[in-house]
Amino acid sequence: MFNFKSKSILSICTLFIILTLVLAGCGSGQTTENQESTGTDSAQNESTDSETRDYETDKGKITIPAHPKRIVTDYYGGEILSVGGNLIGVEPSAFDNPFIKDKLKDTADVGYPVNVEKTLELQPDLIVVMYDDNYEELSKIAPTVHIPYGPATDIYKTVELFGDLIGQPEQAKAFIAEYEKKATEGREKLKGIVDENTTVGLYELTDKGDLWTFGDNAGRGGQAVYNALKLKMPNKVSNDNQTAQLSLEVLPEYAADYMFMTVYDPEKKGDALKDFKQSNVWNGLDAVKNHRFFENDFDTFYRYDPIAITAQIDLFVDLITKSAEPGK
Repeated sequence: MFNFKSKSILSICTLFIILTLVLAGCGSGQTTENQESTGTDSAQNESTDSETRDYETDKGKITIPAHPKRIVTDYYGGEILSVGGNLIGVEPSAFDNPFIKDKLKDTADVGYPVNVEKTLELQPDLIVVMYDDNYEELSKIAPTVHIPYGPATDIYKTVELFGDLIGQPEQAKAFIAEYEKKATEGREKLKGIVDENTTVGLYELTDKGDLWTFGDNAGRGGQAVYNALKLKMPNKVSNDNQTAQLSLEVLPEYAADYMFMTVYDPEKKGDALKDFKQSNVWNGLDAVKNHRFFENDFDTFYRYDPIAITAQIDLFVDLITKSAEPGK
């Protein structure tokens, strides 16, 4: 026969067993709930990965991934990288682009025209091309978007276009915000060095001795100089004609306070530049006399993708500010 003390101990033990069973049941229910939740998340990810949408191109409406994971392109490497695209294949000259080459360590050279066999090996889920040499063959590998040169006339429209194309509109907005910040900082640094009447010209000399001038959207730093830094073109240069060929004799009519010239000389012969700098025209330019004539590296300033444009802002600001230092 149990005494009071024994009954109390028995009651406590019974209560402990009941609590243990309840907690075990709760734990089991929570585990099931977590498993169900994890399963749902996986299903949502798979759904996102498999989502598609219609995209209008000059080849007609095609179906593309809503969020492509493996992208091959010819000449749109910088554009795709600027909005966070996973670039797995690009044409060869991209690897000479100083602004993106570090981002191409895991990216394959697909040649130009884009090599069909190499592209097939890479198993892309989206292909984007400027030139449609192999469009039909490539479109059999993955959805292929043809964007001919020049559909976007400035960095804003370009970034917006590619942000939409690969389903990264927020990345596009973030990139433009960074670009605008850098542009504002650049204009601040140039205050007191240039004013609204200061002119800046962009030129190119080829290995054949041909001389060209450029507007705000033909590479050579035009968007950085004229749009971001808001510097003034020479009077005879117009955006209505983005490029214009000049004879050496008329160069003084297109001259500017600051003159930046790229030299296209793939074989590095240097003959055209040597002849140019020995001419009376070159020696008579005010920009030369005032140490405001700059020879710019072709690979660096030829580029016009959004990443290059943003980086070129600092390059131009540094050249202009250093030319204003005492003794320059």
